[in-house]
Amino acid sequence: MDASTHPQGTGGGGHRIRLEESDRHVRVERDGQVLAESRRPLLLHETGLPVRYYLPPDDVRLELLVPSASHTVCPFKGTASYWSLPGGPADVAWAYPEPLPDVAAIKDRLCFYDTQVVTD
Repeated sequence: MDASTHPQGTGGGGHRIRLEESDRHVRVERDGQVLAESRRPLLLHETGLPVRYYLPPDDVRLELLVPSASHTVCPFKGTASYWSLPGGPADVAWAYPEPLPDVAAIKDRLCFYDTQVVTD
């Protein structure tokens, strides 16, 4: 597995992001329904945050999600777009369609909040 470390941002005070390819089994469930399952996650380690699992779109059941109007901007990754479950909850997953160059590998991969991720 290849891992790389990227010091990030001006005045970031030592903020770091490290991307790691993995074959870890990641399954995302919500109320007993599997939303995603992958053995190809890209792990994103970021200063002060839990590890995030960015999954290839082919491993996500996109038919269960609807695009949200929500967007957020991260100075280290770029602008994120969100997906929701029809009827709620809102914004259960996000992706970076045009990530910043240092994290280009996360492009279009979906990430779910860690409370919904099961790994083994």
